[in-house]
Amino acid sequence: MIVQTPLPNAKILLHACCAPCSGAIIECMKENGLQPTLFYSNSNIFPEQEYEKRKTECERFCKEMGINFVEDPYIHDEWLSEVGSGRETAPERGARCLECFRYRLLRAATFAATEGFNLLTTTLASSRWKSLEQINEAGEWACETVSRNDTKVQWWNINWRKGGLQERRGEIVKERGFYNQLYCGCEFSMTR
Repeated sequence: MIVQTPLPNAKILLHACCAPCSGAIIECMKENGLQPTLFYSNSNIFPEQEYEKRKTECERFCKEMGINFVEDPYIHDEWLSEVGSGRETAPERGARCLECFRYRLLRAATFAATEGFNLLTTTLASSRWKSLEQINEAGEWACETVSRNDTKVQWWNINWRKGGLQERRGEIVKERGFYNQLYCGCEFSMTR
């Protein structure tokens, strides 16, 4: 897939949820001459051992691909109080998911603004189980929230499922032997 950033010479921050969702995107970016930094911000993941498994896979893949890896602190209790409280029974693609995307992408956008990145995108947009509309709404909101006159972070609204990337995702998972989880990460999605 040929991709072009909406900004020339963009400094890209790629929010990532896991290695399986990151693989084809990072490969595609590298093939197109782009060098993102991966930002692992996933306080939604439960239990912490699951968080560590997914983080380890992302770190390993980034090292193999020559991509910088940045870990956001794991603060599940804060995530629960801001996102989960009152939304425990919300369905997948419902209000809880939108708030979860807003929480995580705001943390990514804040990091981007602080560290001089001007373009933000996410691997969440590669999952067919997630709503692209919710992801893009959350990403736009997060970037608008942190942007000021002297600092502008733009949301890169791109469908990472197209151009054969969905199929390539599955191939990379098998080729690299990635741990491939069976739920999005939060305890509320474990039983659905």
